[in-house]
Amino acid sequence: MSWRRLRGGGGTQVRIGLASLAVQLLVLSKCHAFLPNFWSQVLTLSWDSYTHQYMTEQAVLNVTMETLSMLPGQHHSDIHDQAGLGRGFWRSVREVVHSNAAMDFLSSTRSDPVYHFDSERVEGAMEMLQEFWAQTVLLAKAKEYQGARHNLGQLFHSLQDFYSHSNWVEMGQRSIYLHLLNPKEPAMPIASEDTPTCSECHGLTCKDNLLKLSTGHPLLTTGYFSSFPAKPAGKCSHGGLLDSSRHREAQGGINKDSTSPFFSPHHYLHVEAAHLATMATLAVLRDLRDAIGAKSFLRLFSVKQPPALVFVMDTTGSMFEEISAARLRAYSIIQARNSDSTNSQPGTFILVPFHDPTVGPVYETEDPEQFLYHLQELTALGGGDEPEMCLTAIQLALMHSPPLSEIFVFTDASPKDAHLYDAVKALSLEKQSKVTFLLTEDLSRADRRIRRQVLSPDRFSLYTALSAASGGLTVFTSNTDIHKVSAIVQDSIAARKVTLLHAESDSSSSHSFRVDSNMKAVTVHVTGTLSHLTLHSPTGRSQVLPGPPDPLAELEQLQGLHRVILRPPIESGQWIISAKARGPVTFNILGDSSLDFIYYFALEANKTHPGLAKVEGSPIAGLPVFLVLAVTGLSPYEEPTFSHVTLLGATGVSLQSVLLNSSSSWWSSEEELVGRISAVPREPFSLRLSGADGKGNRLERVSTEMIQPTHVQIQVLYMPRLVPGHRSAVPFNVWNHGPARTFTLSAEDNRGYLTRMGPHRFFIHKRASKRGEVELKTPRNAEAGVAVTLTLMIRALDSADSNYAVVHLTVIPLEPDTSPPSCSAILVENTCPQQCSRGNWSVTLAVTDRGYAGLAAVQLSKGDGTLLLFHEDPVSQGHHEQHMKEPVKESQLVQDDPAVNVSDWSRNRPLRLSYTSSCCASRAELLVWDRAGNMRRCLLTSSLQRAWQQKNGAASPTSGALLSLVIFFCLLQEEVC
Repeated sequence: MSWRRLRGGGGTQVRIGLASLAVQLLVLSKCHAFLPNFWSQVLTLSWDSYTHQYMTEQAVLNVTMETLSMLPGQHHSDIHDQAGLGRGFWRSVREVVHSNAAMDFLSSTRSDPVYHFDSERVEGAMEMLQEFWAQTVLLAKAKEYQGARHNLGQLFHSLQDFYSHSNWVEMGQRSIYLHLLNPKEPAMPIASEDTPTCSECHGLTCKDNLLKLSTGHPLLTTGYFSSFPAKPAGKCSHGGLLDSSRHREAQGGINKDSTSPFFSPHHYLHVEAAHLATMATLAVLRDLRDAIGAKSFLRLFSVKQPPALVFVMDTTGSMFEEISAARLRAYSIIQARNSDSTNSQPGTFILVPFHDPTVGPVYETEDPEQFLYHLQELTALGGGDEPEMCLTAIQLALMHSPPLSEIFVFTDASPKDAHLYDAVKALSLEKQSKVTFLLTEDLSRADRRIRRQVLSPDRFSLYTALSAASGGLTVFTSNTDIHKVSAIVQDSIAARKVTLLHAESDSSSSHSFRVDSNMKAVTVHVTGTLSHLTLHSPTGRSQVLPGPPDPLAELEQLQGLHRVILRPPIESGQWIISAKARGPVTFNILGDSSLDFIYYFALEANKTHPGLAKVEGSPIAGLPVFLVLAVTGLSPYEEPTFSHVTLLGATGVSLQSVLLNSSSSWWSSEEELVGRISAVPREPFSLRLSGADGKGNRLERVSTEMIQPTHVQIQVLYMPRLVPGHRSAVPFNVWNHGPARTFTLSAEDNRGYLTRMGPHRFFIHKRASKRGEVELKTPRNAEAGVAVTLTLMIRALDSADSNYAVVHLTVIPLEPDTSPPSCSAILVENTCPQQCSRGNWSVTLAVTDRGYAGLAAVQLSKGDGTLLLFHEDPVSQGHHEQHMKEPVKESQLVQDDPAVNVSDWSRNRPLRLSYTSSCCASRAELLVWDRAGNMRRCLLTSSLQRAWQQKNGAASPTSGALLSLVIFFCLLQEEVC
């Protein structure tokens, strides 16, 4: 992300400390791709290396600015104004970057050579690239932009790896390889399995170690990494200190991932490889723009998009005044946007009506007149039963709205669907979207509903909890004031709006907030039952509200809401606001500015790739974590510095201060600020970023959503694509960081594809984990491009500990499956002595079906040994891991046994096999079929140098509508894959 360079304090000491840390981590890390992100440069001591993050950010930014210049009516200053791209743009770019980097961190992709163009799996990798491209276009055209960004990040990762892991650059190529994504373009021949490609290299730097082949024409090859699959003799290694295959013939390597000779034997070609990778990324983005159109391309990245206007409306008979207020407020907002000459892109308008038992339909449009029409068509009718399906409607609004949205809920009824609270909260936190409630239930209107029971005084507690967690507000008002109270909608979705203060209190309290020197407007919202407010300006002036007129501020006093507007000229500096109240109070103060920040939490990933991996869900209380922030909306003339972040409790009290150091000044693409939280607080907190502008004036910005620390973690291990008429499994791990206890797991999806939603109850020991899965069945009539949002919620029975994972899945077209299964060696053990009868050799392998059909049968066609088929993944049952599955079952095969049907228990998952034989029989062959009739012939040998060979069997698809978009994953065991 090309945010302007930022400076952080304490750089020298932190550099020394990080360098020391990097040296310590070298023994733990394994790297076999372009470095994932800026932190990778720290861990590998290669500060000037180009990373996946940098190349992706620069390409997206360049094509975005290029696309803006193509639109009619764009001013020259607008074309070059990166600050005006909007916070939503940088958030969208970050989604692509995270999806790219996750290929190096997820257990299902980090060690699979197909995702990284490793181990001469060129054809399979090209199939995967073309699959990613097809899905990206499909989703973007269906306006499923979040899913499209996820696919695009995956595509970029594999595409960029090609230029670092292959010999394309060494062949003297100076242009990108068009055949990778376009099979009609000329293809480069690929080296056969028995063709040696590299000579020996015993130094850190390997020059001229690629063999000049006798064929007379160049052959494409890529390096083998580690021992999975084992490297045949004479083949090239990936290379570098952390690649164990570099010791096998031919020694050395060819990767160009970094500028460090310790990690990249062809480091001297890193810049050339990065240049071609960037050119290829640019080409994909331009092709994507051509495929979906310039306007859809800009919407894909939320370029200059005004905040979405999202209404969730109760339409029961008592809601006439609220519906009228929403109509008038929407009309006012649309009129204001039409008169704003800087608003060049259409916004998103979403309306979700709800009743009991009816919810929806969801009206989503980019046409403001169409939105007003849908509002006009709403009629307040029916009802009578006090609870309504409010949370269901909010869930739909969150699923359809873009990230960083604000959802406004108009109702006078409590929720009938309280079981959805965890899922709705998870979605709001995942999208960093706020939910604000405008509640109008009062005694004067109670007779309009048939009250069959006494209404509970805390019946709205779920609403207040959701608004507090998401950073929204809950306003208890009346039908007479609802129109004026709805002004907070217009205040909150202004294009240039930042938060200066967000805090809650159980009673009277005081808080400070800081106004920038260039702010021209500040709006104060205080909810609750107040007797008066007091404002103190930076120069010592004060005003009591309500009270006599004063030049400091003007007050609009309404039931449940005090709305205060600071009068210009507004004094810059620290203000103090005090409230005298009866009961809970919430302060929310907004200023007009484009300068804001986005953030995420991350952990060091040291299994196969060094870098910072984004923490999905909530961080773990009491453990260290990195905080990564990026400041958005800076003009080219601003030179701010940001020194620290303060972790704030719900009442605004400071819990912890986190020093920041800018990644820009020495190891990154000048965008991110990094701080290390030594121990995550054990109570909910928000963030306040502090710094100073170029003149030394202090700056402060606040994130309003409350981060919910926890002692339980859930991680989805693999995200399958959904095929009409077929079942798909979504596997996950749950880690218990607290005492031994019982948990419940619940699942929700927006399409009703789940076969079982739960809740499921299970016990996990202290510091242990369990593995499980949920299953979805996609209907036969499901349309390609349909997006499915799956939310998994884990909760402890004995405490408030909970966490979540949100997964965005896609229905893919149903086409013929012509891809045969694949075999990959996981472990080869050879203890063969000179007298072969005294020893055995064995190989453990994974068999997967990259097509949708699933595995069907396995047969040992040749070999004197024994083949074991494990019905479930055999995993460690030790202290650190405990699984939800039944004990492992085995099937045993010898030569000439009939094929074993595995379709009932492989269930579209990888199958693990183990073959053991006497050293006197050094070869074996097994046949693997999928349910589409495709067959793979897999050859096993005892030789460590040629431990694994895989011959292409003839694919013989059966008739019927099948699938060619292939699905592959390696999820046998996290430590292995």
